Amino acid sequence: MRFFAFIVAALSLVIAGVMAVDIQKSVLITYPPETPDSVLDQAKKAIVQGGGTITHEYKLIKGFAAKLGEKVLDQVSALGKEYNALVEEDQVVSAL
Repeated sequence: MRFFAFIVAALSLVIAGVMAVDIQKSVLITYPPETPDSVLDQAKKAIVQGGGTITHEYKLIKGFAAKLGEKVLDQVSALGKEYNALVEEDQVVSAL
């Protein structure tokens, strides 16, 4: 009986661990031209510290592409709210 209880407890921990995995998303984050560079640097730092990666930094517009977890995405969105950051899912675009 103790063995059965041990198995149930172990499976509960495994299931909780699997559910705690943060799903990674590819996103584009852009800012208005008047946004200070320090705001972008702060957002990029939060992404890297949260286990994400910056996949591309744009030169013509203020922004970057990143792959990050949903929890970090919420944090970065909150950081950019004052500057009207646009956060959108990265997608493949094609012509008809």
